[in-house]
Amino acid sequence: MKRIALVTGATSGIGQAIARSLAKDSYKIIACGRRQARLDSLRDELSPLTDIISLNFDISKRADVEDAITSLDSDWKNIDILINNAGNAHGLSPIQDGEIEDWEAMMNINVMGLLYLTKAVIPQMISRNTGHILNIGSIAGQEVYANGNVYCASKHAVDAINSGLRLDLNPYKIKVSQIAPGLVETEFSLVRFKGDEERSKAVYETIEALQAEDIADLAHFIISRPAHVNIADSLILPAAQASATLVRKD
Repeated sequence: MKRIALVTGATSGIGQAIARSLAKDSYKIIACGRRQARLDSLRDELSPLTDIISLNFDISKRADVEDAITSLDSDWKNIDILINNAGNAHGLSPIQDGEIEDWEAMMNINVMGLLYLTKAVIPQMISRNTGHILNIGSIAGQEVYANGNVYCASKHAVDAINSGLRLDLNPYKIKVSQIAPGLVETEFSLVRFKGDEERSKAVYETIEALQAEDIADLAHFIISRPAHVNIADSLILPAAQASATLVRKD
C-alpha cells in the first residue's frame, strides 16, 4: 500500500522539491500551500506518477488548518508522513528597527502554523501507533546571528518543538526528525527582502549554495529508513558554509 505524505509549503522551493522526490517513489502526496495556481500546476505535473491532491489554506490560521484536515476523504485521512516545511523570514534588521507585523508573520507561520498542523494530524498517527513527522528547521535554530533576532527565535522554537515531539510521541512509535539547512537558493531571500531581487540575488552570488533538491534528497533518505532507524537531527550546509555567518566567497 502506498504511504501518504502531507507536505506544507509545496508551491515552491524545498516543499515543491520534496513533493516531486516522493512522487517519483510512489508516495501519495497531499500538497499544501496558499497559491492555488501553483498547486494545480504541481498536481498536473505529478499526477502521472502518483495519486496527488492539494489543500489550499493559510497555515497561520488555526480554523483553516483544522478545516483542511477535516475535509480529507477517508482514503486520505491516514497520513503516514507529515513534512512541516512551510516557513518564512521577513526583514533583516536590528530588533529595535524591526516591524511588529514581520515578527507576527514569522511566529505565526514558523511556529504556530507548525503546531496547528501537527496537532491536527497527530491523533490518527497515535491511534495507529505509526507515523513520521519531519520538521524543516534551519541553522538559525542552532545559532543566533546579527539582525536575525525574531527569525532565529522562531527556528529555535522549531528545534525545541521537534525535540519535545520526539519525547512525547515515543510511546506511540511515531518518529520525529528535523533537517536544519544552511544557505539554500530558493525564494527565501526574495521574501525576506520583500521582493528586492538585487538584494536577494546578492545573497547567493559567488557561492555554490544548496538547492532545494539537495534538501529533498535528504528528506527522502530520512523517511525511507527502516522502522528501527530514526535520523533525529541533521544539519546540512553548502561546502562553502561553516556557520550561519561564515561563508567562503569563491
